[in-house]
Amino acid sequence: MVGQLILGLTILVGLHELGHMLTAKWFGMRVEKYAIGFPPKVLSKQFGETEYMIGAVPLGGFVKISGMIDESLDTANLNAEPEPYEFRAKPAWQRLIVMMGGIIVNVITGIVIFILLTNQYGEEYLPANEARYGIVPNELGRSMGFREGDQIVKINGKPFQEFEDVYSPDVLLGNNSYYTVQRNGQEVKVPVPNNLMDKLADKGESNFVDIRMPFKVGEVVPKSPAAKAGLEPGDKLVSVNGQSVMFFHELQAALLQSKNKTVPVVVDRGGKNVNLSVSIDEQGKIGFKPTPLLNFATRDYNLIEAIPVGTKQAFSIITTQLRGFGKIFSGEASARKSLGGPIMIAQTFGGTFSWLKFWSIVGMLSMVLAFMNFLPIPALDGGHVMFLTYEMISGQKPSDKFLENAQKVGMVLLLGLMSFAIFNDVFKLFS
Repeated sequence: MVGQLILGLTILVGLHELGHMLTAKWFGMRVEKYAIGFPPKVLSKQFGETEYMIGAVPLGGFVKISGMIDESLDTANLNAEPEPYEFRAKPAWQRLIVMMGGIIVNVITGIVIFILLTNQYGEEYLPANEARYGIVPNELGRSMGFREGDQIVKINGKPFQEFEDVYSPDVLLGNNSYYTVQRNGQEVKVPVPNNLMDKLADKGESNFVDIRMPFKVGEVVPKSPAAKAGLEPGDKLVSVNGQSVMFFHELQAALLQSKNKTVPVVVDRGGKNVNLSVSIDEQGKIGFKPTPLLNFATRDYNLIEAIPVGTKQAFSIITTQLRGFGKIFSGEASARKSLGGPIMIAQTFGGTFSWLKFWSIVGMLSMVLAFMNFLPIPALDGGHVMFLTYEMISGQKPSDKFLENAQKVGMVLLLGLMSFAIFNDVFKLFS
């Protein structure tokens, strides 16, 4: 876990800071130091005007640009007239590109990783005939006329190949679209409302039905209630608190009904029923990833075809981050449960190495790093972007004293957030 964490962060931080350094040098700014990791110094080499350094703490990095008020708070020379090679002497648009350089490189890195993974491994999908256990509708789906167990067999009167076609924009935005479902041996038409997209937007949902998915236990989260109860990969859950759970949505409902309780759970392990006692947390979760018991297929892409697919996968991580922050700020999700630090990231990598999993996580982290750095917090790139955007719009540059104080406030906020994430990791590790 630690090795993958350090390797992944070294790649991402190195590329992020490289984006700042290259754009700064491009505009003739003096880069005093390029560092991966934080002091104390482990290795260092001077090339030209720049010292290249590797620090002992592999949880970040930095680029020191002459004449810039950054996290180093080095303001000793700011009272003198700016030199032509200093950050503060350059036009605002150049400074903005330098501050965006790291974010842009991380976005490009994430996109490239997902494009190459898509080209190499393809994209998994569920053939329509594999949704043989039918669907489970949400509230909106039920209002349209779907019933649990319905099997969608046609779209607009025609058979379809992939279950994902159920959500096709051509169907949702079409006129007089409808689904044909098999229900109790009969075919029933379910019309698509003309304002379905508006209803989805109003409810903040992306779909109206999902598949009924039989499953088994996949990866068990270390130190989770599932791990403490003795749940093992490959187990098939039979019942929770006496309630049958053949499909995953039935498990979710049973856990929510018994949240904050310790309940009996029966699992099928190698054909034998095993009785366990599991503590369910306040969110109705016990800590494992399900493995679907359906036959998924793989769609292959050449490099050109992989570009739009990989790009979409990369940017879907940003939209997920936005939704997650929205739920935290609205109180719908707990920050303590949702936010994590280096320990949680290491656990995500896991204790075994797989190139597919490693690069998938690195690609995800690259997009997350870009998103987090774009937040308008002083001490992050987004804080600098915020002040530079103000300068470009208003024509007035904030004073050096203001920027110095803003940087101090940002450092306090950032260190507080990092401390919260690390202590939260430790708390969850030992709780």
